[in-house]
Amino acid sequence: MIRAPKGSLAYWDEWVSYGDKRIFFMGENLKQVSGDPSYEPLYAFQLAQKNWHQMLSRYSRGDAISELAQYFPPLLDAWEESERLGRDVFSEQQQYTRHAWKVNLDHYIVCFWLVGLALVLEIPDEQWWRLLALIGNEGEDRLLDRVIASRQPGRKIGETLCHPRPYQRLLKAVDAPQAQQTKLLADFVAHWYRELDRPAKKGNAPATAMYERPYWYTYGDQNFEGGAYFGRWCVEAVAAVKAFGLDDSLCLGHEHYPGDLLRPDGPGTHPMRDDEIAQVTSPEPTQAESWLRRLLRR
Repeated sequence: MIRAPKGSLAYWDEWVSYGDKRIFFMGENLKQVSGDPSYEPLYAFQLAQKNWHQMLSRYSRGDAISELAQYFPPLLDAWEESERLGRDVFSEQQQYTRHAWKVNLDHYIVCFWLVGLALVLEIPDEQWWRLLALIGNEGEDRLLDRVIASRQPGRKIGETLCHPRPYQRLLKAVDAPQAQQTKLLADFVAHWYRELDRPAKKGNAPATAMYERPYWYTYGDQNFEGGAYFGRWCVEAVAAVKAFGLDDSLCLGHEHYPGDLLRPDGPGTHPMRDDEIAQVTSPEPTQAESWLRRLLRR
């Protein structure tokens, strides 16, 4: 069953297949000597990005949760290569804006996603420590540091929240008495996508995010036919549920909540879509109707 609210099975089959081919092609290209060393670290990071997009696309299509972890090793390889290649390419300021959670909303969200996926997929320790080395930012965020600390005991916890909008709602759910957590978690999920559409502050001061909204925010509204859409999944909520044992029962079935990540053996948590219901409930054609359809196709 397709989990995403958008995209036919043909759409997901086409673009999941394309994604795997593109990952292979880019990986082979990365092995070749390039004439533009300034582009190589960006290309390697794009390859890492393709791998986390593919995990989310496969989730959207309805693939088994156990199949998603296969993308972590090539993702880590590509990201590490990007960091190696970028050491002599990016300036100190460029390195800061590429990596610092408090000024780079995209990087913060991606780190949250990858931590959440790593926790629910229970990736091996060797991969986990490689991921944390790439993520960095220890002691920078009151929420994400605590999520990471659920598998990295002793991690330094930040004193402030890098992006209060929308993550103050999730932090509030984590800190609330148990009786209130379920409702507050659902409140975060309900507001998550809308509150990521944020006005940028003038001048892009160091304490503000560089962008108004995440890079993927309009995927699905723009260039849908081109395969940009991989779903809009609030993996951050799943990460908190896994890390702190929150009750996510009020989130199940929400269009942005990937509840199946926490239930790899089922049952599924996403409602059947209207087009799938129509396929299930449409009666089988009679022998005469089948003969007529074949005749009209000639």
